[in-house]
Amino acid sequence: MGSSIVSLLGPADIRNLADKLDLRPTKRLGQNFVIDGGTVRRIVRAAGVTPPDVVLEVGPGLGSLTLALLPEAGHVVAVEIDPVLAGQLPVTVAERAPALAGRLTVVRADAMRVRPEELGREPAALVANLPYNVAVPVVLHLLEVLPSLRGGLVMVQSEVADRMAAGPGSKVYGIPSVKAAWYADVRRAGPVGRTVFWPVPNVDSGLVALTRREPPPTSATREEVFQVVDAAFAQRRKTLRAALASWAGTPAAAEGALRAAGVDPSRRGEQLTIEDFARIAEHRPR
Repeated sequence: MGSSIVSLLGPADIRNLADKLDLRPTKRLGQNFVIDGGTVRRIVRAAGVTPPDVVLEVGPGLGSLTLALLPEAGHVVAVEIDPVLAGQLPVTVAERAPALAGRLTVVRADAMRVRPEELGREPAALVANLPYNVAVPVVLHLLEVLPSLRGGLVMVQSEVADRMAAGPGSKVYGIPSVKAAWYADVRRAGPVGRTVFWPVPNVDSGLVALTRREPPPTSATREEVFQVVDAAFAQRRKTLRAALASWAGTPAAAEGALRAAGVDPSRRGEQLTIEDFARIAEHRPR
């Protein structure tokens, strides 16, 4: 589509904006701004955003990715916690993509607590450069409260990308991997170098693609299944019989629940699929 009607932000633009706003990127908010137009275009392409889509962007920062999304999406709802950044974003878009300014809604909110009614529209896709320290809880919260999300593409710290996309048996498979799998198929969608950011982070980044799927068929609630997941990984070196003892009441009760679910009590949490955890949750001693 007509990305010619948009002037993307380059390194000098980002620094000028930051100066104008007297902005010092903070570690606390995990702020690293993308200064490379090629990267934001690649993210939008990989996300497969199409004109009918309402896209949810979390932490738009100075607007690098927002400007690349606007020509391709039907509408972009940007959730920004920082009042200064939230105030500047519509101004930047009006200056650099005046014809598309009507496609942007900025919501000043914390993405970890945002509710569907605050967004004003039902987003179909999540596309975001997520602050490293909150990436997993933000993704899980949004998948939970926004059933309209069909999927998304998020840029996160490389290690976090590995954890989110890991499968059973992998060293980095854990709570984020299992809980994300409840909602979606998750895969790595490529690396991102450090030099596309300002300030340059001391870690690599990666893209994670999410495709919504139905949760495993189970009579247990999501909360009940996630309780088992939390218990199993709280002591990941232990066998499930030991790790789930407090969840079940006693080690023997845990063993009974595991056997009833068709899971060997001597296995460990990192060997189980989300389907296994759902079956265990169904057999919790009442």
